[in-house]
Amino acid sequence: MGSRAEATFSGLIEVRVEEVSQLFNSMDPSPFHERDLDREAEQFIVSWAQEFSLRVPWRLLVHLGQVPEGVAEPRKLIGEAVRHYFEYRAEMTRREFRQLMKEGRMALVTGVGFLALCELAARTLGDGQGTWHDMLRQGLTIMGWVAMWRPLEIYLYRWWPVQRLERVYGKLSTMQVEVKTGSGSRVLGG
Repeated sequence: MGSRAEATFSGLIEVRVEEVSQLFNSMDPSPFHERDLDREAEQFIVSWAQEFSLRVPWRLLVHLGQVPEGVAEPRKLIGEAVRHYFEYRAEMTRREFRQLMKEGRMALVTGVGFLALCELAARTLGDGQGTWHDMLRQGLTIMGWVAMWRPLEIYLYRWWPVQRLERVYGKLSTMQVEVKTGSGSRVLGG
């Protein structure tokens, strides 16, 4: 495998497997071109991709020890399967993002409504004197603002990693996939 600095500069992700079954989930009964990537292979590819800029072209180089029997063009088959898988993951992540935003809107409506009720209740207590009175008013105000934590968490922190991951998957779904077999002297992809 090339050095990490070379890979970062060129947008190259290299994977070495002895056989194709190491790249794809063997438990998935789908046809080969629709098969899920092996979880470890996906994590490896995604972790490398997250180090690259989205502005540079990415390329996956699969070093394949053995060509599977009955497979005429492993480059085409592997390339289509990898791109199809990451296209599917990008769509799932887009759905997750939309669901997160919907959850954020509902949490915001709920939080603002609860905050308003707490503030209204605190104001109806008036400006009475006493420790318990002050604690109750402050407690209501604090409870109202605590209810705002969830929407603030979603809108300030949770959305951008999901959106970044969706962009990574989208970029992976369009990357060039090359396959080198055996000793690596014959390049099947281009």
